[in-house]
Amino acid sequence: MAALSTAASEDAERWAALAARDGRADGRFVYAVRTTGVYCRPSCPSRAARPENVTFHATCAEAEAAGFRPCRRCRPDEPGLAERRAEAVARACRLIDAAETMPPLADLARAAGLSAFHFHRVFKAATGVTPKAYAAARRAEALAVSLPKAASVTEALYEVGYGTASRFYADAAGRLGMAPAAYRKGGLGIRIRFGVGACSLGAILVAATEAGICAILLGDEPEPLVRDLQDRFPGAEIEGGDPKFEAWMARVIGLVEAPGTGLDLPLDIRGTAFQQRVWAALRAIPVGATATYADIARAIGAPTAMRAVAQACGANHLAVAIPCHRVVRSDGALSGYRWGVARKRALLTREAGG
Repeated sequence: MAALSTAASEDAERWAALAARDGRADGRFVYAVRTTGVYCRPSCPSRAARPENVTFHATCAEAEAAGFRPCRRCRPDEPGLAERRAEAVARACRLIDAAETMPPLADLARAAGLSAFHFHRVFKAATGVTPKAYAAARRAEALAVSLPKAASVTEALYEVGYGTASRFYADAAGRLGMAPAAYRKGGLGIRIRFGVGACSLGAILVAATEAGICAILLGDEPEPLVRDLQDRFPGAEIEGGDPKFEAWMARVIGLVEAPGTGLDLPLDIRGTAFQQRVWAALRAIPVGATATYADIARAIGAPTAMRAVAQACGANHLAVAIPCHRVVRSDGALSGYRWGVARKRALLTREAGG
């Protein structure tokens, strides 16, 4: 019965995409028409077929095995616009990753086969950041790995490709969440305020640096949450919050109790370039809605990276504020939530008005 329900829901989504000629569904499935013997993309502008003559297929190979041939108008067996753009962005990301310094925008655009203006717009739409910001995030990611092992900050910065110390220090604190020397020593000398309280989902820990809220952790007991924070910043000065912080904590608890209200507080979001792309996509999911891991992978221009998306969701330290609870499996089932499936279900029920 559950399998039938899932299949019916999938067919309903396909029919909706077909009726809207939704290009976002291209690559997810094709449809075939029995009377013409042709299969097409969902976005094909051809005349609409009668529903009783339409069958859906997950891939072109599946449609061809059933005896259908590709449409000459939409050419579903060739890379579509979305696929070509995704590959162009992926190719640019690989070039940035391999380069010691940020390649000129014109060179990246030329490699993608686009004008510089169009490439910049396509890259930002696919990744959520500009090429320059992506390169900076990747360098900061490499720096975060290199710092703890390097003999000095200077050695680490040159190792990851910073040409000058001044360029490095201009943006390093913002990327790392603290000064590089402090990061290298586990947050040594950094002041982190925190508080532990109770909410309807159990224990909650809220912590903040000078930049903003850096952790919202949920659990059954407060002690493991405090240990989690200490393990992340072993050298930091972690202390109880002052009255201002207590007001922040009350607002965070309010968000947990009513996730649809939003949180008007600064967030100190630190992660790899890929994680930040995933987390930006999570924050774009509307309240009351859900998305699959595959949906998020497509949204960030990495359609095959579902497993990496799931890992990025698991690395999220800002429960509810970065709503990884809105990500579900392709069959709609709830799983993989860092703070437990029961809490995930409760949050989604609240957002749905239940």
